Amino acid sequence: MDNFIIGAQAVLNLPSILLIVIGIITGIIFGAIPGLSATMAIALFLPITYGLSPTQGIVLLIALYVGGISGGLISAILTHIPGTPSSVATCFDGWPLTQKGQATKALGVGIVFSFIGTLFSTIILIFLSPILARFAIKFGAYEYFALGIFSLSMIGSLSGKSLAKGISSALFGCMFATVGIDMIGAVPRFSFGVQSMKMGFNILPVMIGMFAVAEILKAAEESRHPLQSETIKINIKGIKGFGFSWAEFRSQWSNGLYSSLIGTGIGILPGIGGGIANIIAYSAVKNKSKYPEKFGSGIIDGVVATETSNNAAIGGALVPLLCLGIPGDTVTAMLLGGLTLHGISPGPLMFTQNVDIVYGIFIALLISAVLMLLIEFYGLRAFVALLKLPKSTLLPGIFIFCVIGAFGVNNQMFDVWTVLLFGGIGYFFNKIKMPTAPFILGFIIGPIIEVNLRRGLMFSQGSFAPFITSPIATVFLSASLLSLVLSGIKNIRRKMDKKSI
Repeated sequence: MDNFIIGAQAVLNLPSILLIVIGIITGIIFGAIPGLSATMAIALFLPITYGLSPTQGIVLLIALYVGGISGGLISAILTHIPGTPSSVATCFDGWPLTQKGQATKALGVGIVFSFIGTLFSTIILIFLSPILARFAIKFGAYEYFALGIFSLSMIGSLSGKSLAKGISSALFGCMFATVGIDMIGAVPRFSFGVQSMKMGFNILPVMIGMFAVAEILKAAEESRHPLQSETIKINIKGIKGFGFSWAEFRSQWSNGLYSSLIGTGIGILPGIGGGIANIIAYSAVKNKSKYPEKFGSGIIDGVVATETSNNAAIGGALVPLLCLGIPGDTVTAMLLGGLTLHGISPGPLMFTQNVDIVYGIFIALLISAVLMLLIEFYGLRAFVALLKLPKSTLLPGIFIFCVIGAFGVNNQMFDVWTVLLFGGIGYFFNKIKMPTAPFILGFIIGPIIEVNLRRGLMFSQGSFAPFITSPIATVFLSASLLSLVLSGIKNIRRKMDKKSI
């Protein structure tokens, strides 16, 4: 309690609270606009923190982090375009709910469970961070390889009606991820002599293209058929609170707890982050659901799973950063830079040498979670009002933001061409009914599997035995096999049911 008092004295003052409010609002805006992200928000504000005290600087960055991750749900639900990689799976049920006229309910559910996920992982961070950090440090090449295989085994849940198309989509994602400099041998691969391609395809432009530009192209095509492109009508009069009932909230508590555990656990593992957490949580919740066939048609279960898990990954990702000095994802890598900028070295000694900073971060997370809930709640009706804008105005504006966001990643036109390329690929996937979610999963997980497979083989001098004998790796590989078998059985049963009909 003494440490909490020290942290409270450092954070509970007018300048720090104002910085948190500014950070939350800015983060939500960056998260909601396709092409921008929490990482970009922190990168832009990092120089500003140099003129602030260490506590105020870190508090501002934490608020940007929380707001940026949560803000992605707004565009994912309202436009079917994920604002950040952490909100990719929110599109799966969030957009169908909007098409049903239930955008307010989808947004309300996402906001409330984003708050719950952040709160849950912060409590875990406060009380269990040293223990969890010791567990995370046990993950080596063999364990990360097995975790990557387990993540890819979730393809069955994301493949829709065709498992073959889902696997093909994931393999295409893995294939495009090999473009660029080999992370082990530092040799360019599949760059075809193009200098810009040596750096590979950045995940943000790829995601913007596959979801945003592909959706814009699809909407442009549908605009030629007025009957197929009717304006979504939503009546916001008479809607109370967050737009969903207490009974619906109670029905989702186990889903929220399950997704919080998944998000926190994945966030703790360095290099994974919310971009994977939301997809894995969605797949896991769908697999254990009593009505998996309803997922993707517009149910709140899917929104709860994704938004709880990606926000729970926030506290999880801070565990290895604060306890070990290892960033859990790209955003915490930027936070590491912010700490270093102020002469603070994350690690075990930080809990004794920088008590005000550590506990100031804990309190800033709790305050940010509450402010995020309030700010998004009062902006709920304003978000829904965006749907009243005609598509002829809204979509070109979104496209401009997509291009600007892509260019801002590395200040290179190559990223703009990347957006257009993957926009075409995403549009083609839509035409042939091939799911895009496995592609993104393969693109993110592919390098993790490849790098850790090669590292593991180097450690074992070419032997595959350690990949199987490692207890943690064995658990993940067994779970992967079980997941694939169950997906195969479901696929066969679906085909048999169709034949019987």
